[in-house]
Amino acid sequence: MKSSSNSWRAAGAMMTAAALFVASGCTQIRYASKGMPLTKARAVSWTPTNESVKRVVDSISAERVRADVDRLSAFGTRHTLSDAVSETRGIGAARRWIKAELEKAAAESGGRMTVSFEEFDAPKSTRLPNGGRLVNVVGVLKGTDPVAAGRRYYVVGHYDSRNLEPMDAVGDAPGANDDGSGTAAVIEIARVLAKEKLGATVVFLLTAGEEQGLIGAKYHAEEAKARGEKIAGVLSNDIIGDPTPAPGVEAKRRDREVRVFSEGIPRNPSAEELAQIRTLAMESDSSSRQLARFVAEVGDCEGLPVRGVMVFRPDRFLRGGDHSAFLEAGFAAVRFTEFDENYDRQHQNVTEVKDANGTTRREGDVPEYVDAEYVANVARLNAAVLVHLANAPAGPTKVRVLTAELSNDTEVAWEASEGAAGYEVVTRATTSAAWETSRDVGSVTWARLGVSKDDVFVGVRAYGKDGWKSPVVFATAAKE
Repeated sequence: MKSSSNSWRAAGAMMTAAALFVASGCTQIRYASKGMPLTKARAVSWTPTNESVKRVVDSISAERVRADVDRLSAFGTRHTLSDAVSETRGIGAARRWIKAELEKAAAESGGRMTVSFEEFDAPKSTRLPNGGRLVNVVGVLKGTDPVAAGRRYYVVGHYDSRNLEPMDAVGDAPGANDDGSGTAAVIEIARVLAKEKLGATVVFLLTAGEEQGLIGAKYHAEEAKARGEKIAGVLSNDIIGDPTPAPGVEAKRRDREVRVFSEGIPRNPSAEELAQIRTLAMESDSSSRQLARFVAEVGDCEGLPVRGVMVFRPDRFLRGGDHSAFLEAGFAAVRFTEFDENYDRQHQNVTEVKDANGTTRREGDVPEYVDAEYVANVARLNAAVLVHLANAPAGPTKVRVLTAELSNDTEVAWEASEGAAGYEVVTRATTSAAWETSRDVGSVTWARLGVSKDDVFVGVRAYGKDGWKSPVVFATAAKE
């Protein structure tokens, strides 16, 4: 090691006896007790330290969500190629209403939130045989911290819909759950967060063309990448309205959980990056996977009514979503989706059926089957995660385990992140899905862990002076 490293080594050495438990922020993770294998260690939840999360969570209204899902469904169809002129039916009326709702939210932001249409000409494709003029609706709530405002966190839903025939732009396609539920959640989150002063910037994105191949999300993500925007995390909400198990599924009602899908290996890695993933066994440690872990941690530590359950897959079989467009562009993104989806109510025509008692009911993706309280609870999870992300400092960079020599110890080093008050080093067994141990090492950039680097995965996250924590940054390996 170069002599210039001695100073930070010495400073870090003084921190190796730091408190076993983290004293700031929300999540507290403890070491396994003596003689207890690391795989048996469990995260410990404790009372939130900041009233802003409680204020945001309590402000989300299931009644408003109910009204929004009903209003979106009342446009009849929101097919991407449907009527764009009518004031009462079709995608044009829907997007103008969405924009007006976001503008109402913006009016409560003290000038920090702007709302706009993002219009573009989509090229010809299988489901857009003549191309088309597509419009995303975008709300941007500018961060209040000059250091953090350049970072952007997204909450996304797609407002277009379809029925059984993907090219039917005229027939009814109310899209109450797919994705009126996600759209309503994004609108409600915007209403609540617009009143908050968050450090980083939050973007509320409602896309069109999802049912035609993620077209609106692809356009937005590619344009953002071309502009060099720092999109640090994307929460996509798609089909979050019905926690009742589908017919034939032997499952209970899952109204206290929501699936959080995330990719393990980043899209389109270079040959060098792929080799590193293989060498270090990083198949489950992409930035998206760390974001999914963060979602689960926040839900647990805040004691929210719906918790995120990590699913270690990019998405469901035979389906896709807008988060994939952001993944393709190189941004961390996850997808929220209910358990045990009822596919008989997705991408279906609206029909009327009579039960054995002669009672007539509608079938299809209609608002009767959307549970507004569940949607509101998923929105609460999203909103709490956004508050944590936007108020935390950025994660450290160049996090690495030092491997200059053989040893049964672990030395980890990193580069400081602006605005951080200190750092937390976390580990987990190589067979564990979640981070298990945590140590507050203070305001240093090096630590020794007293555990073999061969037996654990290591990560580091930053925390600010108010205790807000960044997602974990996985430690790669380097000689210095």
